Amino acid sequence: MFQTIRNAWKLPDLRKKILFTLFIIIVFRFGSVIPVPFLNTEALRGLMDSVSATGSFLGYINMLTGGAFANATLFAMGITPYINSSIIMQLLTVAIPPLERMAKEGEEGRKKIATITRYVTVLLGLIQGTAYFFFLRNSAYQGDSIVLYVDGWEQVFAGAVIILTFTAGTALMMWLGEQINQKGVGNGISILLFAGIVARMPTTISELGYYLSLAMTDPSTEGLYFAFVPLFVVLFLAVIWFIVFMNNSERRIPVQYAKRVVGRKMYGGQSSHIPIKVAMSGVMPIIFASSILSIPSTIQMFVNPSEGIGRAILDALSPNSLLYAVLYFLLIIMFAYFYMSIQYNPIEMANNLRQSNGTIPGVRPGRPTADFIAKILSKITLIGALFLAVIALLPIVYGAVTGMHNMMLGGTSIIILVGVALDTVKQLESQMMMRHYKGFLD
Repeated sequence: MFQTIRNAWKLPDLRKKILFTLFIIIVFRFGSVIPVPFLNTEALRGLMDSVSATGSFLGYINMLTGGAFANATLFAMGITPYINSSIIMQLLTVAIPPLERMAKEGEEGRKKIATITRYVTVLLGLIQGTAYFFFLRNSAYQGDSIVLYVDGWEQVFAGAVIILTFTAGTALMMWLGEQINQKGVGNGISILLFAGIVARMPTTISELGYYLSLAMTDPSTEGLYFAFVPLFVVLFLAVIWFIVFMNNSERRIPVQYAKRVVGRKMYGGQSSHIPIKVAMSGVMPIIFASSILSIPSTIQMFVNPSEGIGRAILDALSPNSLLYAVLYFLLIIMFAYFYMSIQYNPIEMANNLRQSNGTIPGVRPGRPTADFIAKILSKITLIGALFLAVIALLPIVYGAVTGMHNMMLGGTSIIILVGVALDTVKQLESQMMMRHYKGFLD
């Protein structure tokens, strides 16, 4: 990977793209420390430290934003509204025929869908910013209010400024991601997510140091953290290796093309294969499942019942509960199959093979081929879904066993880190390959 980056740096045009991407990341990090007005940042930081220690979904959002959420800065909402907007549009494209026809219109159709996605992103950012404001208004830390003005017209004005600032930050992050897509290297949204997660690594290291110091000073721990901290590091490295291995794994369906004579020449007859990646859906099922399970946490921002059925439901769906882990596991499996059904159509694949005179050895063309492909897709999807579920649930299980709930690098963030790094390196390699290809005239 480092050799690829070094070779890309030697090419002037790629060097400009890399520098532009780094510049956007620097702008993103500056925006992540610009505070929103009318907020008590010290009280907010203390509140979010206590919330993160419980391993709640708010801590997960704070990790994705690189700490901007805990400090209520310009980019506190992160890129989550854009991700949710993209998910919604992807689902609606399958469910609504006019959007499906628009998606098949080529470049113009994709531009229209991208425009709609932007508007939906701003709307979701406004809703999420409003929810975050109500959460801050209803919260306090050691008797100090988070929002400075809580009465009269001053509260209305302060609330409007805070919500609009959060929404503007979301729109600006979306624009920064699009600039990386056009003039930089890699996928812009993924790069910003990557930068936010990497920015939390020093916090994770300091937390490991805290647990080591706790093992030395607190006799009640019995020195267990001397074993838990190295185990966390070993699991972290093992998970990275496992993710890289699964991302590169694929099931190859053999295909044999029939020979045909055209004039005096014979065409076809070669053997090939259809590659199907085991982790075909990437991190999308985890994001889908997290978005669904974040609804109770979002509702809790508006209303926070202290007792009754509402309180019992929120406690049952808290990220540290057994019910949450079970639902998380099932939703990841379900969304993995859903994402596979969107990406692959076995009947269409079988028809394309028949039209190109290709057959799968030992399988008749037509319906038997479609059934065979569907069966393989189902098995591969199950393996990939179980892989994602294990990676996503590992931090929850580890936190429940060791009590280390506030570690900022979970399975989802590691998948994002590794996936973005691999995809960016592949893009650099493909662009270098294009620039070194001499062509048939040379």
